[in-house]
Amino acid sequence: MEYLFVLVVGLIAGTVSGIVGTGSSIMLVPVLVYAFGPKEAVPIMAVAALMGNASRVMAWWRDVDWRAYAAYAVSGAPAAALGAKTLLILPARVVDLAIGTFLIVMVPTWRWLAAANFKLALWHLTLLGAGIGFLTGIVVSTGPISVPVFLAYGLLKGAFIATEAASSLGVYIGKTLAFREFGALPGPVIVKGLIAGSSLMSGSFVAKHYMVRLTPAHFRLLMDGLMLAAGASMLWAAW
Repeated sequence: MEYLFVLVVGLIAGTVSGIVGTGSSIMLVPVLVYAFGPKEAVPIMAVAALMGNASRVMAWWRDVDWRAYAAYAVSGAPAAALGAKTLLILPARVVDLAIGTFLIVMVPTWRWLAAANFKLALWHLTLLGAGIGFLTGIVVSTGPISVPVFLAYGLLKGAFIATEAASSLGVYIGKTLAFREFGALPGPVIVKGLIAGSSLMSGSFVAKHYMVRLTPAHFRLLMDGLMLAAGASMLWAAW
């Protein structure tokens, strides 16, 4: 029953993240903690996230902006490995407050930037990739932070989903390799990650059916709602 519960929630999480580009960790990690305990949940989610991001890349392969991917991943992947290895423990309250505030503030900010026809350059993606990658190595999920970054670069719909997934894939590879080096990925944990990841992969292909029907305007509204909801939930958790 525990594995069935993980698969059902994973399918839902994969579908949602396949539409909005993030959110699978937020939905799936509590279930993994309940089913397998907090010690195994993070490395299991790292394996599952690899599969989930890979499936979104496969679903939208032709829409990947490879220059943006390379600029982000070149710094994000090693930074994630460094974050996973570091002994520095950031207080969860501080992380929630910072990320929650950032997400809420970014809603009007990126709309103002879009109205001013301002877009992030490739070097911005490299700089931001390093910071987000490092945080990803320390905490369970920083997926919502990358959303405004790629939106501000000018990506929408399939291009956004595919490029964000490809970039996150590079980051999670660095994180997973660090877990493997420190012995946090024994065989049973990898198997559990593969099981959870299989449901995320299925959800990604289900999501494509709905994504192609979204207009750019509706997609922007959906992203605004996502960032406001994610930001508010993190502030609530911190409070």
